[in-house]
Amino acid sequence: MVSGRQSSDRREPSPPPPLSCDPGQKKPLSAIIKEVCDGWSLANHECFALQHADSSNFYITEKNRNEIKNGTILRLTTSPAQNAQQLHERIQSSSMDAKLEALKDLASLSRDVTFAQEFINLDGICLLTQMVESGTERYQKLQKIMKPCFGDMLSFTLTAFVELMDHGIVSWDTFSVAFIKKIASFVNKSAMDISILQRSLAILESMVLNSHDLYQKVAQEITIGQLIPHLQGTDQEIQTYTIAVINALFLKAPDERRQVGVESSVDILDCPLTEMANILAQKQLRSIILTHVIRAQRAINNEMAHQLYVLQVLTFNLLEDRMMTKMDPQDQAQRDIIFELRRIAFDAESEPNNSSGSMEKRKSMYTRDYKKLGFINHVNPAMDFTQTPPGMLALDNMLYFAKHHQDAYIRIVLENSSREDKHECPFGRSSIELTKMLCEILKVGELPSETCNDFHPMFFTHDRSFEEFFCICIQLLNKTWKEMRATSEDFNKVMQVVKEQVMRALTTKPSSLDQFKSKLQNLSYTEILKIRQSERMNQEDFQSRPILELKEKIQPEILELIKQQRLNRLVEGTCFRKLNCRRRQDKFWYCRLSPNHKVLHYGDLEESPQGEVPHDSLQDKLPVADIKAVVTGKDCPHMKEKGALKQNKEVLELAFSILYDSNCQLNFIAPDKHEYCIWTDGLNALLGKDMMSELTRNDLDTLLSMEIKLRLLDLENIQIPDAPPPIPKEPSNYDFVYDCN
Repeated sequence: MVSGRQSSDRREPSPPPPLSCDPGQKKPLSAIIKEVCDGWSLANHECFALQHADSSNFYITEKNRNEIKNGTILRLTTSPAQNAQQLHERIQSSSMDAKLEALKDLASLSRDVTFAQEFINLDGICLLTQMVESGTERYQKLQKIMKPCFGDMLSFTLTAFVELMDHGIVSWDTFSVAFIKKIASFVNKSAMDISILQRSLAILESMVLNSHDLYQKVAQEITIGQLIPHLQGTDQEIQTYTIAVINALFLKAPDERRQVGVESSVDILDCPLTEMANILAQKQLRSIILTHVIRAQRAINNEMAHQLYVLQVLTFNLLEDRMMTKMDPQDQAQRDIIFELRRIAFDAESEPNNSSGSMEKRKSMYTRDYKKLGFINHVNPAMDFTQTPPGMLALDNMLYFAKHHQDAYIRIVLENSSREDKHECPFGRSSIELTKMLCEILKVGELPSETCNDFHPMFFTHDRSFEEFFCICIQLLNKTWKEMRATSEDFNKVMQVVKEQVMRALTTKPSSLDQFKSKLQNLSYTEILKIRQSERMNQEDFQSRPILELKEKIQPEILELIKQQRLNRLVEGTCFRKLNCRRRQDKFWYCRLSPNHKVLHYGDLEESPQGEVPHDSLQDKLPVADIKAVVTGKDCPHMKEKGALKQNKEVLELAFSILYDSNCQLNFIAPDKHEYCIWTDGLNALLGKDMMSELTRNDLDTLLSMEIKLRLLDLENIQIPDAPPPIPKEPSNYDFVYDCN
């Protein structure tokens, strides 16, 4: 329905005709607006537009008119072009109060792309940047007596700027150095309004991510030392934005960098890749994040978890260069590392060059020692490191282990050199394969996912966390090798067991490396065998024909139980995120099924809710009967759009859409794989289709297994035959039959 305006000095006319929300209607929007204006006797209908009457205030256009739902309340208001013109003039008012009110309205209206386009056409972005650049000087005197007003004015200006730039209409490459310096100055000040600091950090992040030129300029203005105080505060939102800026600088830093200058001007731009981690260590970034973020007395929200995950991935990606570098067998410096490994293990008291004896004797001794060290090529072990991955990273790990855990290193090498050949664990080969495996587990060299929140606190507890991780795992490998009484033929089997041990320990999210080590102590080879046997029994013990027939009989009721659970979860509802190019500026929306399973209620939210959102607070409805189909992945309309984010594999795996009416859809990106399965299963169940998700298969297997075990409790220790017993032959006589009458 449409709410109109009327003049007080004339008779109330008959109400205008209602706006039809039929997506298939052919009448132009301008004609509908004219009808409404004529109904209220308003001239110049081209100066008016229709707008949502809810808090979004979005304008109705030919592009989005099909999204209007029946029952939606619209209002007649000034056109976006006129509104933009008026605000453009109002924000230049000489009255501080008028300017403040205009900027507040601009910050709100700029979320709408239709208004944003009109305001940008008036060179509005340029006007805002000029206000930011010159505003502080212009109102420097007023700031002392009107500080709250000035702070709010700057906050609304930056908010409007962020909202306008989020639409992707204007290129980030157009901004001046003066504007960048001004935004950076807001971040560098020790005492700054929270909202101004938050938006300034958001602007810097977007500049770095969207423009290489701006990355260079921002990196010259912002240093790690200036960002660290924001991490030491108590506001998690500011901490999140700060880590996001560090991640953006990390992500966009070029591979080739200039040498470090004086320490006071060190920034990420001026650092070679190997120096970047050193600077972060010098500034104690890791320990500050550990103390003030990870171990702070508050829960870590999803966005902070994502930024910590991104930082973790980017930090490990610093290892990619060494991982993909082959060893040069002719490089004496690299060969010296292998000599050092041998010296620490077998000749700790003297250097190899001082060894007595002929050259042939020394070569023979080296070959014997390299064999004991477990290298594949005993004569020239440098050849073992020519495969990438893991390349030179494996040798780096071995040297770190030998130097920082010397006792454990010597013990492992000497233990295996004294065993029989068939039972020795080759330290060199094991280290190379283990390094490769750990790189695969931690996905070294891969870009961070847009949706993943999977960070591990233990990797923030040590400056050389990957090397320490390796040291723990190589000792685990040696221990598992002994427990399995493995031979060289069992090498791959041992590696599979070790990978399972590491993966199972990581899923518990240990808070420290010591806790990770203790988790591995509880995951011995015997324990892994028990776990495997238990899982195998659940899969294999019930394959006899009678059990399969019983499964087939009870499967429909189990599926019905799963279906009810899925629908109950849809009734509870889920908060979804609207992803865009600037992740932290995303908006939230909530969707839930009505208790009678007939209507989907959904609507936008300002922030992620705590608990369920009531049906009456969700503005929009979609009858289940109107749903035509549910599509997933690349078939979703919002995944067919161009853009790096849309092509992200992780996002594709979480995307699904509801198609209804003609050319209308409701697009989703699930927060995680579990919610994706819940919603796709539930929607398919509503449409009378099969639930095909991996979660349904797992739930079905689990519930079927439990139900069968319960029904077979009375048959414990009784062998169930694979086939029914044979029917006995007929008796020779029937004398045993009695007539009870």
